Amino acid sequence: MSEIPRAAVVLRPGDRGHDAELAGFQTGFPVRPELVVGAADAGEVAAAVAHAAARGLPVAVQATGHGLAGAIEGGVLITTRRMDGVRIDPVARTARIGAGVSWARVVAAAAPYGLAPLNGSSPGVGVVSYLLGGGLGLLAREYGYAADHVRSFGLVTADGRSRRVTAVDEPELFWALRGGGPGLGVVTEVETVLVPVARLYGGSLLFDCSGSGAGTRADEVVAAYLEWTRGLPDTLTSGVSVMVFPDLPMVPEFLRGRYTVSVRVAYTGTAAEGERLVAPLRALGPVLADTLREMPYTDSASIHSDPEQPHAYYGDSAMIRTPDAGTVRELLAATGPAAPVMCVVQLNHLGGALAKEPDVPGAVPHREAEFLVRVLSPLAGTDRAALRALYGPVLGALAPLTVGRSRNFSFGDGARAEGLHGAGTADRLAGLRSQYDPANLFGRGLGV
Repeated sequence: MSEIPRAAVVLRPGDRGHDAELAGFQTGFPVRPELVVGAADAGEVAAAVAHAAARGLPVAVQATGHGLAGAIEGGVLITTRRMDGVRIDPVARTARIGAGVSWARVVAAAAPYGLAPLNGSSPGVGVVSYLLGGGLGLLAREYGYAADHVRSFGLVTADGRSRRVTAVDEPELFWALRGGGPGLGVVTEVETVLVPVARLYGGSLLFDCSGSGAGTRADEVVAAYLEWTRGLPDTLTSGVSVMVFPDLPMVPEFLRGRYTVSVRVAYTGTAAEGERLVAPLRALGPVLADTLREMPYTDSASIHSDPEQPHAYYGDSAMIRTPDAGTVRELLAATGPAAPVMCVVQLNHLGGALAKEPDVPGAVPHREAEFLVRVLSPLAGTDRAALRALYGPVLGALAPLTVGRSRNFSFGDGARAEGLHGAGTADRLAGLRSQYDPANLFGRGLGV
């Protein structure tokens, strides 16, 4: 039977450092593997996989823990945080990135060359899981899905073999890994394209929709936002977030308990043109905060200001055609101040380059969708069954417009594959998983 190298970090429950090794961003689901392997390179990953396969143990992987889709019980968990290399090739405009790296590292490493990766709103998210799920980035309408720009993967498959996966070498695996999600092996490294973006015009407008007529005001702002997106240039990517801020000490006092709509913008054109484009939004009335400005790309995380502290959360998504005013009212009424639990609703404007097939096809689904709807709730003090009961009707109301779900934004319901891919793509992925992982070693999820 295969043995894990002595140099690798190998931990069992009760060992010193065990709990710290398991710590990740998502705290809402128990992670209790039989064995934890802190791998430092592809060789140690291969040894851990071979060890698990020889004993019939399932394998899961954790980098940052943002995409944890459910509990992990038993088996072998490979943590990749030690695989933290980032190498920038400024001439080729590419980055070679280790499996444990988060996007913040890549943004910082690329910036001195006037380059940027196609990262998402949260710089703490791991590169690998984001790319496996497609990758909807800050500049998505201009450049498309981040997965479309991957050049190669390092991958350890269930047979313990370390492979370099490209469009030429292992083309079927290359197709699947670019948006097809986990289940084909452990990604140890990726090489991806960088784009020549050193600065952008971006930020947010935060509208107060509290008080009498709160629901109507929120409906009006979101409807105006949807109308505003018609005819925008592909160089402008935007989204809107609707939520009631909790009345908690860590929330700024002027926001506590307020029902708000936040419009987020990232535009690679000039600041003057950006100001002209957002003028109709500013005309909607006074705001609690206006952070729109020209900024270096290294400040782009401030556009969304996603939470940085680990916490427990649950969420789901729907890829939809453009909603009408009635659908918006129904969605916000079910998730607003009267909802039984706190909900954060986000709509991301799609289209542009996201709707185009790349030169080398990948498994990213639902390119025809015009908006992504995300609903997310904190799990602290909330029963998951109650959230499922709420989310069912909320997302069900969107069913006539829905073309599928987004893998990157389905938190806590990882076992439900419904809607993640079209039937043809799902069958092709299932066939590849049967071919490369016939014992279903990786069946419970990877790359979180």
